[in-house]
Amino acid sequence: MKKISILSSALFALGALTAQAGGLLTNTNQNAAFLRNFAQEGQITLTSLYANPAGNAFLSPGWHMSINSQTAIQQRNIKTTFPLFGFNAANPGQTTHEFKGEALAPVIPSITLSHNWDRWSLSAHFGLTGGGGKCEFDKGLGSFEALYGGNLATNIITGIANQYATTAGPTAIPAYLAAGMTMEQAQAKLATEAATYGKTQFGTNPSSYLQGYQMDAYMKGRSYYFGLQLGGAYKIQDNLSAYIGLRGVYATCNYNGYVQDFKAAIMGQPMANMNSDLALNCDQTGFGITPIFGLDWEINKHWNVAVKYEANTRMSLKNKSEMNEVAAAQAAQEGNTLAQFKDGEKVREDIPAILALGAEYRLNDKVRFDGSAKMYFDKTARKYGNKEDLVDHNTWEVAVGAEYDINSVITVSASYQSTNYGLSDKYMNDLSFNLSNNSIGLGVRIHPSKYFNIDLGYMHTFYGDRSVTTPTAIGNKLDVYNRKNDVIGIGFNITL
Repeated sequence: MKKISILSSALFALGALTAQAGGLLTNTNQNAAFLRNFAQEGQITLTSLYANPAGNAFLSPGWHMSINSQTAIQQRNIKTTFPLFGFNAANPGQTTHEFKGEALAPVIPSITLSHNWDRWSLSAHFGLTGGGGKCEFDKGLGSFEALYGGNLATNIITGIANQYATTAGPTAIPAYLAAGMTMEQAQAKLATEAATYGKTQFGTNPSSYLQGYQMDAYMKGRSYYFGLQLGGAYKIQDNLSAYIGLRGVYATCNYNGYVQDFKAAIMGQPMANMNSDLALNCDQTGFGITPIFGLDWEINKHWNVAVKYEANTRMSLKNKSEMNEVAAAQAAQEGNTLAQFKDGEKVREDIPAILALGAEYRLNDKVRFDGSAKMYFDKTARKYGNKEDLVDHNTWEVAVGAEYDINSVITVSASYQSTNYGLSDKYMNDLSFNLSNNSIGLGVRIHPSKYFNIDLGYMHTFYGDRSVTTPTAIGNKLDVYNRKNDVIGIGFNITL
């Protein structure tokens, strides 16, 4: 049943929820300092530990700690145009419906701790390295409605075709046989004519067969990927350091959705229940390990450059699911899309490898310029159903930033970032869509004392619309995708 398949696909897509910056299933902003300056890969500060862990070796001896919290607010907006939407009793005559999803991550915490001595630095970082939000579509999705309406129309067309075959068969079959056809050929020709007649009749005047429909649909999901990173940096030379570490990632997700009370008025009959309710509630948990390597080179007092590589994180999520009888029957069938939500099933959802390059130029004691470039290897990160094959090219990202110490108390900063996804039209759907974007970051660092400072940051992301046309038996479905994203954060940094 295709209607079950689309529900399960959309529920699974909620796993791609991210309230932050980065590639697929990856959060790169781990503190408020990132919000005010995206290009941290070439910096040497405790707050750049996540972006440039090797640079941590050059911090002063002693303990360093950073505690942060961010709040992210997102909207996922989809305008879907489909010929049958005009029959929705809630919006009669309107073939374009708008579906809005609110994604809120009120608290995105992180903590970084480092201890330095001689040529060594040992560090730990905890944060949300993926997901970090909830998304709710209180009116369901355009794909739900288009599929239910399309299935209804297909059934009507089949009914028209069967009626045509019953009426025309007694005359047509003998004529075909008399023309030299076998019985199998005659029956096949009649079936083809009947199918064409059904499509033509419905397509010419659908209101003669379908007077209206209504439905109750709902979608909600949450996704959290908690990451604990442990590692060490060592100064190979006075100006060259290396880092090696591991990040353990624990994923916990929940997807809940239903379509119920789907009713339709067909062939002049009153509105009647179509008995096609769907319900699914699925919890997923999984664990993966990310090896991390880094190098940092302080060329001179003006230039610092660094590189970091995070290997692919193999993630296998295990299901704990509750389904209604119809959904459970489909999940039991091998190869059915809903099988990925079967209780006890393990679902592959890797986090892609990352290669990051960064540089910082210190003009003088007050002014610094930063730049970075990252590649996310989405094409080699395994996904359920080999969805990585629908990625045209890996995600790439570039960022620039500048910082200015107004005085010994206040540092101001601004930055810009461009993220380019390589997702094909087939990859995109109502919930699992990412859009190439441009972001700006602004903020300040306040230094009350030599051993304590506060970061305040804000990030806004600009998205362009993306249109995807999907052919269906009833006509083209057009989806126009858009997103909105704002993040604010505060961080407290301490040196002991």
